[in-house]
Amino acid sequence: MTRYNDSLKTEFILMGFTDHPDLKTLLFVVFFIIYLITMVGNLGLVALIVLERRLHTPMYIFLGNLALMDSCCSCAITPKMLENFFSEDRKISLYECMGQFYFLCLAETTDCFLLAAMAYDRFVAICSPLQYHTKMSKQLCIQMIKGSYIAGNLHPMIHVVLLLRLTFCRSHQINHFFCDVLPLYRLSCVDPFINELMILVFAGSIQVFTITIVLISYICILFTIFKMKSKEGRGKALSTCASHFLSISIFYGSLLFMYAKPSSAKEGDKEIPVAVFYTIVIPLLNPFIYSLRNKEIINVMKRIVMKRNPQVLKQVSSPVTH
Repeated sequence: MTRYNDSLKTEFILMGFTDHPDLKTLLFVVFFIIYLITMVGNLGLVALIVLERRLHTPMYIFLGNLALMDSCCSCAITPKMLENFFSEDRKISLYECMGQFYFLCLAETTDCFLLAAMAYDRFVAICSPLQYHTKMSKQLCIQMIKGSYIAGNLHPMIHVVLLLRLTFCRSHQINHFFCDVLPLYRLSCVDPFINELMILVFAGSIQVFTITIVLISYICILFTIFKMKSKEGRGKALSTCASHFLSISIFYGSLLFMYAKPSSAKEGDKEIPVAVFYTIVIPLLNPFIYSLRNKEIINVMKRIVMKRNPQVLKQVSSPVTH
């Protein structure tokens, strides 16, 4: 019994991307720059929405919370990943694993519900513009956000608690760049069938429910756009919806590949490229997709720049003389 207890693993080694020294340095620089841009972009967007009263509308409140969760996702994964590029042991404890997975799952689950809420908000704004303020009140907006955060916290709690039923007595090497539950299941000496089933049931249900809302909302939006008489208005609306839908497709596609299929716990190396998309790429792209294509946010940013640089304001306001 003593020998068995001694063989149980409470620390793991994250194998990461590569052991090649030159590649390590290159990847560190690339991911560090991505991390900085992600944090500045997302937290800057949150600050802009909080400080600017004109942006205190449901659409921007949802967008601010989405940016906050993208920041949470990056903070949960990237710092440890960057540390491990030059760490000799690359160790992570079981409790650190649980914490890393908890905050990642919190961010991703909350994002699913926020994206569904944002799709519904756009559906009401485009398809029923005259009834927008009654159908999408601030009270309903706050309730949707509360519901997103409650679901976002409950979902990872279930899997973290179920993780306690497992014991790890096999290899202590996790073939991943962060501590996800699926690679952990492969190291368990207890059958992880229940854990895998709960991942499939809960992650699958959340994604199917939110994807259905997103698809129905965007299908209705497209029908409304095609009925528009103005070609210019139709083109702008289609361009915005296409960029939003591309971001949503990559996000949901990655999550479905990872967690919502029965064979996902046995894939191995195939998980790493997909995980890069939903943990690193999507949090980087979202601020640019949702804000740089938004005239109101760009105008607010221009006003802030002009207030801090009066010379720019004078140059813009003064007539051009030849």
